[in-house]
Amino acid sequence: MGKRKKLAAEARKAALKTQYFAKLKDVPSSPRKMRYVVDLIRGMEVNRALGTLRFSKKAASADVEKLLRSAIANWEQKNERKAEDGELFVTRVFVDEGATLKRMRPAPQGRGYRIRKRSNHITLYVDTKNDKD
Repeated sequence: MGKRKKLAAEARKAALKTQYFAKLKDVPSSPRKMRYVVDLIRGMEVNRALGTLRFSKKAASADVEKLLRSAIANWEQKNERKAEDGELFVTRVFVDEGATLKRMRPAPQGRGYRIRKRSNHITLYVDTKNDKD
């Protein structure tokens, strides 16, 4: 590895140590459906976001709730203390498209219809409000 690439990699690693996030990959749900749930909690305080996800009727909200709890635990682990009420906020959250499985479904007159089984990747960042400002 060249010196420039090595310095860039070390800078990325140092930046990740100050960010608190969690990733969930290859969730078997379409990205569009997941974005509906993620848009509900973007910018919210984490306890309020957990309540919103808990009582949401969307099936994808269970995965996002689990991911949010993981991000909170990551913050607590890196800061070596428990998060107080109203301290943490969902700063950034985004959904990327994952691998798509292509399948065929039988159709009339010997034809076949394509089915795309989509998946997605979710990345969720939490942080305190005063660190963001």
